[in-house]
Amino acid sequence: MAFAIKAEVKDPRAETFSFAAQKTMYGGKHVAEGATIFVFASENEGGQGLVARGIVTSSEAIPRRPDLERQTPRVSISVRRTASAARQLGRDELKRFKDWKGFSDWKDGRPETELNFKFYRQATNKIVGISDETAAFLDGFF
Repeated sequence: MAFAIKAEVKDPRAETFSFAAQKTMYGGKHVAEGATIFVFASENEGGQGLVARGIVTSSEAIPRRPDLERQTPRVSISVRRTASAARQLGRDELKRFKDWKGFSDWKDGRPETELNFKFYRQATNKIVGISDETAAFLDGFF
């Protein structure tokens, strides 16, 4: 399984990235060393979307807090860049993959819809698991 992360990226051209205590959704908590990950610089933090493909070099689950009944699993990861994005892909390019009510038809099988749903339905930064089809689609941006 491949993964994608949408987070604050201070230097989109960096050779390595470090992301501390990131929320995980849609299988993102299974991210592990050696996994392929696509890095999106969060538009909420001034980024422009897809910036890099990389390999996870370390992954550490953050222990749950006993004082909280409900909490999203969090993971800290380090990523080594393997490629830089050659084409733009972000919120603006993906927003048209919604139905008339503003929600994605998650079951249409399109990689764009999967990314729109997982990243932009809730604007929070997060690590998500992505399908093989979506990973292949994203590979076309490098």
